[in-house]
Amino acid sequence: MNSLTEENYLKALFNLSQENGEVSVNELSKHLQIKMPTVTSMMKKLGEKKLVHYESYKPLKLTEKGRREAGLIIRKHRLTEMFLVEQMSFGWEQVHEIAEQIEHIHSPEFFEKMDELLGYPKFDPHGSPIPDKTGKMEWIHFSKLSDCKVGDNVKLSGVTNSSGDFLKFLNTRELKLGIKIKIKSIEKFDGSMEVSYGKRASEHLSGLVCERLLVEKE
Repeated sequence: MNSLTEENYLKALFNLSQENGEVSVNELSKHLQIKMPTVTSMMKKLGEKKLVHYESYKPLKLTEKGRREAGLIIRKHRLTEMFLVEQMSFGWEQVHEIAEQIEHIHSPEFFEKMDELLGYPKFDPHGSPIPDKTGKMEWIHFSKLSDCKVGDNVKLSGVTNSSGDFLKFLNTRELKLGIKIKIKSIEKFDGSMEVSYGKRASEHLSGLVCERLLVEKE
């Protein structure tokens, strides 16, 4: 059984490798805000456990076993977030910290029951895919709202940033997953957009917000 700290390293390595392909010790160090020697020491330890391919001065890579274990940690985290939102009426901006604690429970039966009660969801409350029981994750490639054109009609399907502050901001704008958005105009200078959705006939979204919203074209 891996320690809580080891699980956090595996999860971080998994998420970074999805975004960037290969991951350096330096990148992992910056992401976790942990000093390089400490990260290097942990990578050697995870290498001995056959969870990470570790060689000095070479990019880090999860082994098949490492990917599976990381995927299962992420599965527990995202199922928990979904349970907190769907069954306990938490806001999507409230669930990350709680899920960070619950994801380290080592009881497959607990999470299988949670999955069953939820009706076997494929996505968490932020639109991120939930890995299956073997730790495999099916990646769906959504577009960023910032990549869309004037006149496009899209559905909000996910966010690239699930920080509490950003989700609270979306709440104030009544932007939630599943809502249909029409792009009315785009400002060339900064990528900001005028859009309409729901009961809002005209809403201004900054370029930064548009970068963080994942959409599907209708």
